[in-house]
Amino acid sequence: MLQNIFIWVVDHYIELLGTIFGLLYILFSIKQNIWCWPLGLISSIIYVAVFFSAKFYADMGLQFYYVFISIYGWYHWIYGGKTQNNQQLDVTKTSLKLSLLLFVLNIILFIIISFILINFTDSDIPYWDAFTTAASIIATWMLAQKKIEHWIIWVIVDIISLGLYLYKGLYATVFLFAVYTVLAFIGYSQWKKDLRKI
Repeated sequence: MLQNIFIWVVDHYIELLGTIFGLLYILFSIKQNIWCWPLGLISSIIYVAVFFSAKFYADMGLQFYYVFISIYGWYHWIYGGKTQNNQQLDVTKTSLKLSLLLFVLNIILFIIISFILINFTDSDIPYWDAFTTAASIIATWMLAQKKIEHWIIWVIVDIISLGLYLYKGLYATVFLFAVYTVLAFIGYSQWKKDLRKI
């Protein structure tokens, strides 16, 4: 039994490293700690390799997006405050106008990503992969803006992703997304307290 576990760990050490950095990323996000961004950056770089080998091409592409949005989020959390003395960015609600714009953008991204996956890859789950990828792009941008509703999107994405990763046999990632789902609820609750203080 222990030998089998050891062999599995050796065979999946890259995925495990991505899982560890991913967990640290979400924990630091909940605390609104600036270190969430460099940790997320490292996790994303690792998961490029993991998702490429599992033929999750949209999720692999999403990791490249995460690299750039991590740099943007890192900068925006430091310098995105509304005052001239670089006050920390506050947690805010998403306006109805922005919500509608993001919803339409999500549909457009889903259509584009689905088209690419169906016509240019051998993905066996193009629509699900496209759905989670499009929603993740929107949610990560909202995180960079400290919009509280991004946690709700993550709950939906994480639950669907759990099933997809289970289907693909990415068990360390299944564990990661199970934890992500729980932490998304906690994150929403924690950010809501900060929202009330404003």
